Amino acid sequence: MSRKYFGTDGVRGQVGQAPITPDFVMRLGYAAGKVLLETTQMPAGERPAVLIGKDTRISGYMLESALEAGLSAAGVDVFLVGPMPTPAIAYLTRALRLQAGIVISASHNPYYDNGIKFFSAQGSKLPDEVERAIEAAIDQPMVCSPSAGLGRVRRMDDARGRYIEFCKSTFPNESDLRGLKIVVDCAHGAAYHIAPDVFHELGAEVVKIGVSPNGMNINDKVGATAPQALRDAVLANRADLGIALDGDADRIQMVDAEGNLYDGDQLLFAIVCQRAKKGAVHGVVGTLMSNLALEHALQEMGIPFERAAVGDRYVVEGLRRNGWLYGGENSGHILVLDRHSTGDGIVAGLQVLAALRESGGSLKSLLGGLLLYPQKLINVPVVKGFAWQESPAIVAAQATVEQRLAGRGRVLLRPSGTEPLLRVMVEGEDADEVARAAEEIAAVVRAAAN
Repeated sequence: MSRKYFGTDGVRGQVGQAPITPDFVMRLGYAAGKVLLETTQMPAGERPAVLIGKDTRISGYMLESALEAGLSAAGVDVFLVGPMPTPAIAYLTRALRLQAGIVISASHNPYYDNGIKFFSAQGSKLPDEVERAIEAAIDQPMVCSPSAGLGRVRRMDDARGRYIEFCKSTFPNESDLRGLKIVVDCAHGAAYHIAPDVFHELGAEVVKIGVSPNGMNINDKVGATAPQALRDAVLANRADLGIALDGDADRIQMVDAEGNLYDGDQLLFAIVCQRAKKGAVHGVVGTLMSNLALEHALQEMGIPFERAAVGDRYVVEGLRRNGWLYGGENSGHILVLDRHSTGDGIVAGLQVLAALRESGGSLKSLLGGLLLYPQKLINVPVVKGFAWQESPAIVAAQATVEQRLAGRGRVLLRPSGTEPLLRVMVEGEDADEVARAAEEIAAVVRAAAN
């Protein structure tokens, strides 16, 4: 049974358009609360409790109130923490022994989008079957609990400090960041009042950018999806490194002193290489978008590599199924399960910095064994639910390119989980050939979609 509202990372869309409307989000909160009540065994007289955090979008206030109303009507207690990174909600939900965490965020999307994503009591994304149960409950009538059974709402004042200390605890106790000048770009997002303090308290000199949210500038020409701002700031300030997070701080990109940009595949490889020197790395999980060079480099090291569907939730599922610890996406979601239960841009950055401290080298030297293959990604607008697999022209174009690459690359077509787009990705050894092939397939998709 497919999901009606949930995509690869919760429910997401443009604010004011279904499903991101106040009435729907209230019903979503009510439905989630009812599922929680049905599936959670609580001591007599106690109610389940949920933590709600958000990023810095202006619509977060409205959606927070709607969620709060729905959960309270269902009889679930609520803790509010205001703007906090998505991974902070995962950590705090687990640390406070709460029954679920909810984040109001559209991650790397523009400010006029927003979304709702859920975490379990273990700090992991909800399984598909739980999301389906919530979807089924959304269509049921809302029946408000009696006044004595309504959920209570409290504001949690020390969430920021708790999370800062958690992040610092993932960095080696015997090490520090003294002597490093680091530019930290928070994308005017949820980590604006957290990430700079984490790196500063570990000893680094920090230059802050993207730390002035106004409700409408999140991810706007800053952050992990617009890394040129970070590169410019690193070079202008003669910094040693730069770290860019996205709007909800679960993605990371890094820049070295020369202005070279490093994506999620490269940063994951840096962490794995250093961990492999200290003990066995049993395997790594990437996604369908992970660069082929990463797979080949890990194979040369004798480390198994497995591809999951796109979305950090599926990377986590693959890691847990295999009993492995390390995985991620080239977009910058990096999983280090011996440090955190979910992708965390700040924690991932600290693991890269720990690897640099231990190796005594630079990012470039640490990545000497990984030269990424050129990739070309084209997002083609299509109608929602466009069945590209049923188009003979698209299937033939894909087959033609794959035959031409003849094992020297690969082709991937996949629909976006959050937007009405078909992503056309071609990867191979020759950049010009890759670009031509991607444009060739994208042109066929455009024609078939109209």
